[in-house]
Amino acid sequence: MDERLFQRIKELTELQAPSGLEDEVRSYMRKHMIPLVDEVQTDGLGGIFGLRHHESPDAPRIMVAAHMDEVGFMLAAIQENGLFRVVPLGGWNPNVVQSHRFTLITRKGDKYPVVSASIPPHLLRGKGEQKALTIDDILFDAGFDSKEEAESYGVRPGDYIVPITETIYTANKKNILSKAWDNRYGCTMVLEALETLKDEKLKHTLIAGANVQEEVGLRGAQVSTTMFKPDLFFAVDCSPANDIDSDPNAYGRLGQGTLMRIFDPGHIMLKNMREFLLDTAQTHHIPVQNYVAKGGTDAGAAHLKNNGVPSAVIGVPGRYIHSHETLFSIADFEAAQELLVQVLRSLDKSTVNSIIYGK
Repeated sequence: MDERLFQRIKELTELQAPSGLEDEVRSYMRKHMIPLVDEVQTDGLGGIFGLRHHESPDAPRIMVAAHMDEVGFMLAAIQENGLFRVVPLGGWNPNVVQSHRFTLITRKGDKYPVVSASIPPHLLRGKGEQKALTIDDILFDAGFDSKEEAESYGVRPGDYIVPITETIYTANKKNILSKAWDNRYGCTMVLEALETLKDEKLKHTLIAGANVQEEVGLRGAQVSTTMFKPDLFFAVDCSPANDIDSDPNAYGRLGQGTLMRIFDPGHIMLKNMREFLLDTAQTHHIPVQNYVAKGGTDAGAAHLKNNGVPSAVIGVPGRYIHSHETLFSIADFEAAQELLVQVLRSLDKSTVNSIIYGK
C-alpha cells in the first residue's frame, strides 16, 4: 500500500464521528469529493453524495454508499459524583468497553478525555460469582469531582462519547489496526473510486458518497435512496471476520478477498446481481469469498425503497469490529477496490436492465 493511501485511511479512521455526529467525516468527504464530481448534495439527515451526471437523461443511476458513523455512546445522565451513565450508539459487546480511552464531545464542540470505568480484581475478591456485564453497568469517568463541576465544563446529557485510537500497520505490513474501519473502509472506497475514474467517461450517472446513522438502524440509507432514486445500489461496508479459531468453514477470513454477501437477515442478493458481480470478479481475477451475515447493511434498507432497488454489498472482513481496535487485511481492501472500479466501468443501460429484468 502506498503512503498516500495509508495516510487517507489513517486520517479517516482517526476522525471521531458516532451516529448522529458525523460532522468531521462529512467535512472530509465534501472537501475531497468536490474536485472529482459535478456537484455535491446532502440529504436532510446529513448524508453526503457526489454526483457525476451522464448527458443522457435516460442513463441508469448507480448509487455507491458508505456510511460515515462509527459506534459510540451518548451521555444519558451525570451522577452526583461526576461520573456518566450512557446509552450505546450501535452494537457493543459489553466485555470490550471497560478500561478504554474515549473522547467526550460536548454540544459546543469541546473535547475532553474520558475513560470507561472498571473494577480492579483486588476489589472483586470475596464477592462471589459476578453477574453478566451490561452497558448499563459501565460508568464513564472524565475526572470531574461532581455533577456541578462537569456542568461547569459544558457537559450535558446528549453529548457524545467516542473511542480514540491511533491507526498503525501490523509488523508484517500486511494488515492495519484502527478503530472505525466499519465504516471508514467504505468512505475510503468511495473517494478512491472517484479518483481512479475521474478521467473516464462512465455509461451512467454515478451517485457516490456516505450515509449517516447506519449503526442505529440503517436510517440514513432510507432517506438518501428515496432522494436520489437509483436503479442499482451498492453498499461498501465492513463485516465481522470470524476466522480466529481456524475454522475453515467460518465466514469472513482475512486475506481471502472481498466479501460476496449473499444473505443477511434483512437482505437477499438477487440472482442476477450475484451473477453479474461474480462474472465481473472472475473476468478481472479478483478474489471473492461468499459471506452469510447475522447483521445488516445499508443495502437492506435501500433495496426496499421506491419500487425496489436491486442492491449488493462490496465488503471486506475485519477482526474485532465495533470496538477500539479492528485488524484488517490490505489485500482484501485492494480486492474490493478493484471490484468496485470494474463494476462501475462495466455498468451501462443494457447491463442494468439485465440485472433488474433478466433481459
